[in-house]
Formats: sequence, C-alpha cells, structure tokens
Amino acid sequence: MTEEKQHHIHLKKGDVGRYVLLPGDPGRCEVIARHFEGAVHVATNREYVTYTGYLDGVKVSVTSTGIGCPSASIAVEELVRVGADTFIRVGTAGAVQPGTKSGKLAIVTAAIRDEGTSIHYLPVAFPAVADLEVVDALRTAAGKTGVQYECGISQSKDSFYGEVEPERSGVTSRLLDRWEAWQIGGAICSEMEASAIFIVSSMLRVRAGGVMVVHGEGDIDSLEPLIQTAVQALRELIKADQRTGRQ
Repeated sequence: MTEEKQHHIHLKKGDVGRYVLLPGDPGRCEVIARHFEGAVHVATNREYVTYTGYLDGVKVSVTSTGIGCPSASIAVEELVRVGADTFIRVGTAGAVQPGTKSGKLAIVTAAIRDEGTSIHYLPVAFPAVADLEVVDALRTAAGKTGVQYECGISQSKDSFYGEVEPERSGVTSRLLDRWEAWQIGGAICSEMEASAIFIVSSMLRVRAGGVMVVHGEGDIDSLEPLIQTAVQALRELIKADQRTGRQ
C-alpha cells in the first residue's frame, strides 16, 4: 500500500474502501453510488471515475475502468496499491449461447483469455478464474434479489466489432471458428475486461469476480437488478469477512 496519489486513477490511501465495484462506463458510477450510504465523488481522471460511501458501516467504492483489458488492469493495479482487495466487475455482456434471453445475469466463474493484456502478467496456460468467495456472494445476492442468473465462463476479447460484425474482418473464418468453439465449450457470455481483472487479481493475491447483464434475444429493461445484485454481494462479503475475522 502506498501514500502516493496513483498516476491514472488519481487516488491515494484512504480514498477507497477495500471493497470496490468495477463498471466499465464512467457514467454508471454515480448511479451505482446512489446505493451506498453517504457516497461522495472522490476523483475523475481519464476513464477512471471513483465514488466512495458505506454499506452497513463499512467503506466501499465504485471505480470505472473504461473499455477493455488494458485500462481495467491499470485500475486494479492502482486500486490495490491504495488499499482495495476485493473487486466485482459489474457490466454488460453479449450472449454466447443461442436462445439466451436478454436481462439474465451471468455470474462469471472464469474467463477465456482472448485478449492481449493478461499475457503480460502470466502465461496463457494460467487460467483466469474468479475468486470462489466472490462467486458465492454473487450467487447468494442473486437469490435474494430474485433475478434469473447463470454461473459460467465468459469470453474476454479485445474487439467489440470483431464479435458483432465478424464478416467485415480480414480474419472472418478465424473469428467464426473460435466463436463456435466458445459455444461448444459452454461459455455463457462475451465481454471485454474479466480475464485481465482475474489474472491481475490472482497475481496480486486479491479477490475478484464478475456479474454481467446479458444482451441476447429481446431488450434489457433496466440495469437496476444487476446493480442491486452487485451491491448485495458486497454486503454478503462484508458479513462473511466480519464473521471470519478476515483482514
């Protein structure tokens, strides 16, 4: 932990709680922070916006990561340096399996490392796996909020349009073949940050998980069930840590 203000997120020790929600979109930070008690805006720099407040008397924060693994890995690195040790990625994802209805939550247990950032941390053979305590907290939270959810593997990618418009690419057949492989393997969603967050967290010995609302067939009515589930998961982690005396 360091007393210095971090270069990218513009935060220092004491600015954030140990528990941090990580949306990609800076505009969602204020919306999420409304679920905290006494939330205040702490810093804005580049794609990184941070609010800090309290849940059940414990300091918690929300920091946006921007789009993609490079900026997400920076956020986790610098947040750990100022005292955070538990992260939940909160975002949107595309459905991988045909017939998936929009609005269902995907609790991510692991991520396909289909991106270029995490190989700068650990060899590609090392799996990008969510922390089991965070996964359990998310499952408990989803049960309490009453939303439909599925636990499973996400594909983390670098190119949004490579997924949604692969026919424009110079490597169309490769993209389509790999997408079929993710379907055959049972991946449930596709997004752009989880694998790097999981790999960096593994390396730094901190906890990370992810919950996504899935775009599939039909429209998504609201992000509120996603946010409520993520916030409730923080409450579950806080209670569990207090019960076990985890520092």
